[in-house]
Amino acid sequence: MKLASLKQGRDGRLVVVSKDLTRYTDAGHVAPTLQAALDTWDLTAPKLAQLAEELEVGSVPSERFHEHDCASPLPRAYQWADGSAYINHVELVRKARGAEVPESFYSDPLMYQGGSDSFLGPRDSIPLGDPAWGLDFEAEVCVITGDVPMGANRDAALDQIRLILICNDVSLRGLIPGELAKGFGFFQSKPSSAFSPVAVTPDELGDTWSGGKLHLPMLSTYNGKPFGKPECDVDMTFDFGTLVAHAAKTRPLGAGSIIGSGTISNRDPDGGAGKPVADGGLGYSCIAEIRMIETIRDGEPKTGFMQVGDTIRIEVKDKSGHTVFGAIEQDVVKA
Repeated sequence: MKLASLKQGRDGRLVVVSKDLTRYTDAGHVAPTLQAALDTWDLTAPKLAQLAEELEVGSVPSERFHEHDCASPLPRAYQWADGSAYINHVELVRKARGAEVPESFYSDPLMYQGGSDSFLGPRDSIPLGDPAWGLDFEAEVCVITGDVPMGANRDAALDQIRLILICNDVSLRGLIPGELAKGFGFFQSKPSSAFSPVAVTPDELGDTWSGGKLHLPMLSTYNGKPFGKPECDVDMTFDFGTLVAHAAKTRPLGAGSIIGSGTISNRDPDGGAGKPVADGGLGYSCIAEIRMIETIRDGEPKTGFMQVGDTIRIEVKDKSGHTVFGAIEQDVVKA
């Protein structure tokens, strides 16, 4: 089934959305919000699934679904922890600044805890306070969990994945070096993220969700031009079971925790760092990567970061070309 939160109050109004994302039906009699549904998932999930079946056959009242009416599926969350499962991305970023990748990065996931009290909606503008901050998008896959016990292993963690969605993990690249130099991690450099209009249960994805990975391409369109189309399962060093278990190593995760994959990043078939779409490659899921390629190749970056008026569209399409989660489509405005 596919679930969304229409904009209403701080936590949205839960609706069930049709498979083709054209219609929705209200789910308030089952649970008023997605968080409420996740808190009692064993009771609410069967009822929501039944409502989804009834929506498909037209036996319940429905209305036209408009993605711009949506908040992020969880407009705010108890937990937002973002990993870096694609080591190619880490290698490029560190190589461009002359830093080696520690061996531990290949066996122990990187993860940071982000702000989760003010997510942007999938069609909300991105406010930019200062162009020198280096605004970038990052296209990612995320999961929403149920209650994950402390110390859960990979398989137990996989069992607690309730929903899959996609994310624009907005980053301010110009602020990151100074924050990391303090040795205390990201904060100001990671403003509000945005998530897809709908979140999808694993069974809805069929064989495109297996092994804790999404087996579809991530499509990014920057200022109307194709920017990236890497495969979400390829070069993913850590699957979502591993990422969720990592997050739960020393603490339990409450229902409604969001865990991100980090920027989707593929190598070239020959093992190279990756080429732009315009050059026949799979492109990139953030501006920072193409800047790193330019720095490694030419000694300096040529592609600028996002400016007021720029637009980014992020989505995943199934094998038939239909959008799966709806699209994140945002423009940049002056804060």
